[in-house]
Amino acid sequence: MTDDVIDDRALVARAADGSEDAFRSLYRAYVRPVYWIAFGLVHDESDAEDVVQETFVVAWRKIPKLRLEGASLLPWLATVCRLQAQNRLRSKRRHGNTAELDERIPALVDVENQVVEAETVAAILAAVDGLGDLDREIFRLCAAEGYGYQAAAETLGVSHGTVRNRLSRIRSRVRATAMETETP
Repeated sequence: MTDDVIDDRALVARAADGSEDAFRSLYRAYVRPVYWIAFGLVHDESDAEDVVQETFVVAWRKIPKLRLEGASLLPWLATVCRLQAQNRLRSKRRHGNTAELDERIPALVDVENQVVEAETVAAILAAVDGLGDLDREIFRLCAAEGYGYQAAAETLGVSHGTVRNRLSRIRSRVRATAMETETP
């Protein structure tokens, strides 16, 4: 990905045309939020990882026909994730691993909460979009791709302290933005 923030619609269009790089960018951007959605539904790390993998396999298969309504792919991925989690829990129930989990899914899936989360994600993405090029890259590397301070510093050609200090300010700004959207 370049220093410019690329809209999900452009990445989805490129992925729909078969671009593995575009799909990889979408995967990197959303694998963590999808994992936490999955974990919240299945309450098991291993199952959550499997659900995430299944979610992105389904996404790869269905993305050529997807018409993205908003600017973010996350709401659609959350829906696919929820369905994959339901399938996983049904399968576990059929095989006798757990009895009550499938019945808990409707109670766990809160559409209003998903809308609020989508709005929060949109606000965070807008806050990140408003950052300077270096700050945006620091955020992408450290927050989205899991780089450590030193690895990000070496990649960007800046000092460890620069990455640490800027990331701290970025996180404060993003946290404040998230809190503003979640406050009634």
